[in-house]
Amino acid sequence: MAFPNHADFVIVGAGVHGLSTAWRLAERLIARGEEVEGRIVVLDKSGIASGASGIACGVVRNNYFQPAMRRLMAHSVGVWESDPEALSYHPVGYLQISSESMRDDVRSIYEQQQEIGYESEFIEGAAASDAYMKDMFSDWQAQGITSVLHEKRGGYSNNTKSMYGIAKKVEDRGVRIITGVEVKGLVSESGSSSIQAVETNRGTVTCERVIIAPGPWARDFWNMLGMPKQITLKDLEGNVHTGIDMWRFWQLEEGVLQVEPEMLQTNDGKVPPVIHVDTDAPLKSCVDGSLITDEMWGIYYKPDWHFGGIQGGASPYKVETAVDQVKIDPYGPSSPEFVASDTFAHMWVSALAHCHKRFEGMMGKYHREASGGIGCFTADSFPVFDHFHDNATLIADSNHGWKMLGVGHLIADEVLGEAQDLLEPFRFDRFEKGNLHPVSNSPYPWS
Repeated sequence: MAFPNHADFVIVGAGVHGLSTAWRLAERLIARGEEVEGRIVVLDKSGIASGASGIACGVVRNNYFQPAMRRLMAHSVGVWESDPEALSYHPVGYLQISSESMRDDVRSIYEQQQEIGYESEFIEGAAASDAYMKDMFSDWQAQGITSVLHEKRGGYSNNTKSMYGIAKKVEDRGVRIITGVEVKGLVSESGSSSIQAVETNRGTVTCERVIIAPGPWARDFWNMLGMPKQITLKDLEGNVHTGIDMWRFWQLEEGVLQVEPEMLQTNDGKVPPVIHVDTDAPLKSCVDGSLITDEMWGIYYKPDWHFGGIQGGASPYKVETAVDQVKIDPYGPSSPEFVASDTFAHMWVSALAHCHKRFEGMMGKYHREASGGIGCFTADSFPVFDHFHDNATLIADSNHGWKMLGVGHLIADEVLGEAQDLLEPFRFDRFEKGNLHPVSNSPYPWS
């Protein structure tokens, strides 16, 4: 089939956001009795789920300290729940297990979940928390835990299976996905700010609207849009900061313990919720008993038959390189300084053993998986969903992407002229206006 000369809607990126947008756009056009074929095209430089979506750990949760993020996630969980089989989604729930320093923050999350009707349970106090976890796992042994937030919705999905399930929905509705197409530039005519065409390595496509869902390549498309590399930011105290880098990069560290996934079943033989632990209890090596850290640390993990073991990760670390020099390769660091730290496996497996006796002596089972990768974060580590140059839309998820399946649906509705309140807190002008999101005491930069 020939490369198209024109499409009403050109979507850049066949990851979770690009395909979600195409899915909803096509659905809306069909509902209006309009043709889809030839009007929507999705371009990707490699293939479906070839970027960050293809290596996502797949966790789907509502657990956010920020009210705007929590409302947006509740909407996205609803989209995941709309077709679990096709989306390879497993609604097992989610556990946020925390030490005292995070207790008030997590209680606030629980209270606001109740306000929006998101089902969860909150357990407080060291004894009650320990009993709750031991009722689920008889070998639970984590120290210093004083709260457990159990989200009854949420869970995880299998990254590539999910993406091909979404791709099928897209193609069944008449959308063409073209792979092996690298976008080289965005073309504007003299005297106009709107984007007239998308220039690629296979030709130029004129369009009425371009929707860019670039994942970790957000910085590069930001530059194509001619947006500022540095911005003015007003913080939550009203202080104004100039010359702030719009983008920064963090290395996400994840791996797999190569054991039978059934090893992490609950006491009654069921698949457990996704488990996330944040604590300031001293973490000691499961190899020699030496102290790894006595500062705040966090891990997440789950049994995963897609990855073939216990899969999870820990807090990321910042890539200390000039922003313009960072090369993005989500499947593996592009140069030696971006290799996931050698200490990750030791820390993560030791943390698993800190939480469960069953993982003691398992260091030799660790396997570095094609998971994690470099994430592109905004100046405040939260997403930017906004429209530029009259007809260009950018979905910059700031590495919150996978769980946000519903964002593409909301973007599609906005592109068709219906403003979405859930997206308002994520506009670019929040930095200058000082409408930043509150942050918690979590060790994660996005919480």
